Amino acid sequence: MKMPLGTYKEALSARSTEQKILDVSQDGGIVSALLCYALDEGIIEGAVVAGTPDENWRPVPTVVTSSDEVIAAAGTKYSMSPTLSALKEATRQYGLEKVGVVATPCQVQGLRKAKAYPFTRFVTEKVNLIIGIYCMENFPMASLDTFATAKLGFDSLTEASKMDIGKGKFWLTKDGEDKGLAIKETHGYEQAGCNVCQDYVAEWADVSTGSVGSPDGWSTVLTRTDDGDSIFKAAVDAGLIETKPMDDVKPGLPLLEKLAKGKKDKNTKERERRAKMGVRIPTIY
Repeated sequence: MKMPLGTYKEALSARSTEQKILDVSQDGGIVSALLCYALDEGIIEGAVVAGTPDENWRPVPTVVTSSDEVIAAAGTKYSMSPTLSALKEATRQYGLEKVGVVATPCQVQGLRKAKAYPFTRFVTEKVNLIIGIYCMENFPMASLDTFATAKLGFDSLTEASKMDIGKGKFWLTKDGEDKGLAIKETHGYEQAGCNVCQDYVAEWADVSTGSVGSPDGWSTVLTRTDDGDSIFKAAVDAGLIETKPMDDVKPGLPLLEKLAKGKKDKNTKERERRAKMGVRIPTIY
């Protein structure tokens, strides 16, 4: 199937069957479930992820080599993590020969390009599984500070215990209480590069996943490559993931398609505007 979600083999609503994963995951825990399965089965020896943020909520690129470490690093981060910078560490310092990567759409594109480039293959050829996460935009740390203090009344961002985006709002949690900021109020605070990115659903990943289209507590999964499809189905067959047809859930694929097309259309116009001004923009894979 093609456009606006890119090429994919199957679309499903899914969630982990492991309570310990669901307890720490943002939605259905699909990223953690797939990594744990791939590690336990020897499909990968370790993975590069956006690890637990520091006290200022800056994500830390992390190499994980066990299910416990995967679960410790679970949860979405809304400031950019230079995740791919840890690939060399994974292959050199850790000596991993089979690596998984969890990445945003822009990072997935960069990784696919690196895999095709002769001088980086000695690292990237060891990547066996790429899990892409849906991403409309990402925020610099200064923007997150502004959301917390100027918009939501926190004394500082460090008071927040959790971040999330859902139901049209950016959420911060403090002392068990959720405070939300309308997504429309976050526009203009995103990373500059987000305005020219046309990929919402990580079209070049092996498996893409995110919450949009599925009910609360579930994730929408797009299997894209033969490897991604087989690993996902094996995890389902092993009883680690449960699924539902997308036609059986609400709001379903139409919402995901709407958002993906909206990002493409909006950012294509921005690319064209910048091109007319003579501004260089990233090439599309």
